[in-house]
Amino acid sequence: MKMILVRRFRVLILMVFLVACALHIMLDLLPKLERRAGRPEGESGCSCAQPAAEAAAPGWAQARGRPGEPAAAAAAPEPGWPNKHTLRILQDFSSDPSSNLTSHSLEKLPPAAEPAERGWQGRDPGATQPRDPAHRPLLGDHGPLRSSAPPPGSSGEGSLLAKLFEHPLYRVAVPPLTEDDVLFNVNSDIRFNPKAVENPDWPQEGNEGEDFLPTGPVAVDAYPNWLKFHISINRYELYSRHNPAIEALLQDLGSQKITSVAMKSGGTQLKLIMMFQNYGQALFKPMKQMREQETPPDFFYFSDYERHNAEIAAFHLDRILDFRRVPPVAGRMVNMTKEIRDVTRDKKLWRTFFISPANNICFYGECSYYCSTEHALCGKPDQIEGSLAAFLPDLSLAKRKTWRNPWRRSYHKRKKAEWEVDPDYCEEVKQTPPYDNPHRILDLMDMTIFDFLMGNMDRHHYETFEKFGNETFIIHLDNGRGFGKYSHDELSILVPLQQCCRIRRSTYLRLQLLAKEEYKLSLLMAESLQRDRVAPVLYPLHLEALDRRLRLVLRTVGNCVEKDGLSSVVEDDLSSDHMAAALR
Repeated sequence: MKMILVRRFRVLILMVFLVACALHIMLDLLPKLERRAGRPEGESGCSCAQPAAEAAAPGWAQARGRPGEPAAAAAAPEPGWPNKHTLRILQDFSSDPSSNLTSHSLEKLPPAAEPAERGWQGRDPGATQPRDPAHRPLLGDHGPLRSSAPPPGSSGEGSLLAKLFEHPLYRVAVPPLTEDDVLFNVNSDIRFNPKAVENPDWPQEGNEGEDFLPTGPVAVDAYPNWLKFHISINRYELYSRHNPAIEALLQDLGSQKITSVAMKSGGTQLKLIMMFQNYGQALFKPMKQMREQETPPDFFYFSDYERHNAEIAAFHLDRILDFRRVPPVAGRMVNMTKEIRDVTRDKKLWRTFFISPANNICFYGECSYYCSTEHALCGKPDQIEGSLAAFLPDLSLAKRKTWRNPWRRSYHKRKKAEWEVDPDYCEEVKQTPPYDNPHRILDLMDMTIFDFLMGNMDRHHYETFEKFGNETFIIHLDNGRGFGKYSHDELSILVPLQQCCRIRRSTYLRLQLLAKEEYKLSLLMAESLQRDRVAPVLYPLHLEALDRRLRLVLRTVGNCVEKDGLSSVVEDDLSSDHMAAALR
């Protein structure tokens, strides 16, 4: 009798195991079956991410048809395009929460509506058209001054941005670059073997005999824009003022076809990693608040929403301030069904999709905050707005060092940080490496001003490229908690500037320039943002707040000058001697 019970128990265990396996197989097949059932009658049943016609094409460069070209011309492959291995290896697959993992739906774009910013200002800052990047050099001239031509995207006459970028303060050249000053040395002798570590799951594209591809100057013009952005990074700037690849990359982020999606690990709120048809990648932050909504007064800074439009506006503000330390960010309307659910292989993400009582497509993913049915992200009915930030180069090729911000907040409901109670805190910081180098302190002051203009209290860490050591710029990453309150100026963000009383002469002069009526910061931001696909990006009162906060920054510097003297407060970084020895 005992033996019979043992056998029955074993059979029961076996049956439970088989049922579990069957359920697991069904869950794996369900997305494919649903996708196949949703196809129109007569359409091919190919389950691949790309249409069969594209997969059979000689090269993936064919998908890069330019506006105005006939279909036949768009289908012709472009010579010299890097192979998928060459492209993928320069991407950042880091899971570090403090890193910015840093593009093309081929859908027809709607005609650009008249932006609200332009109507609010009551003036036409000038129409803007992006320039063709195909005939532009990758790296700018490193002579005494930059070219006087306006940057890509500015139309010149009637454009306030073009007028600003022609000002002498925006034409100061960086020192001549050596091999040690560029992040990647483009060498025509280097060739990649794409079959060496190729993933067998990738679609087989390209010519059969094209096993080795050059990476030198001859092929640079044919690189996708995200790769041009990567190889243009140097010790002094994330991108040059007049690099045409940046404007083209912004267009790519808003139009490239999305081929795969996955959730980004780490972080407190939901973010998605999106891969595009040209093997570029970007970090997607979905819209969570209406533009006119302010952060509730009872919210702590560490529990505030991350706003997609803050990421977009931060890039444009950083460029207008001439810091150029924020990776390119663009807004985009995304189809949650076709461009997220149907292309993701992330089961955890896929399982969170549902249809709301209003018949809208929703999902919530997995994260620390705001990832639940109650905080789901819903489309209208399946269109959702978001920001896409270009990835920085892969950490295996360009390592980055993460630094704790000396003026980091306590991230506690009751405790205060040391800098909040010690007025002489800056003197202690300046005795600690790397802040004993005046260059790093001045970079922190730039970042302080940048954060105060946005109202960003969430600057707990920052990053630099390891190759350049401590003699390089700070990367301004993760700006989603800016532009939360237009009716309140958080003066505690300015404490580093008040305690240290140091600022670059170039920064000080640009701030004074942007405070003038003819170069008003709010007008420049309105013109710059109106080119984005999700314009109006900022609520008009946020633009007004920029001018108000700029006056507060200048007043703070003025108080420091009265107290310590101009020469002690303002570091002259514009003299020829200083430029020659910059960061050396």
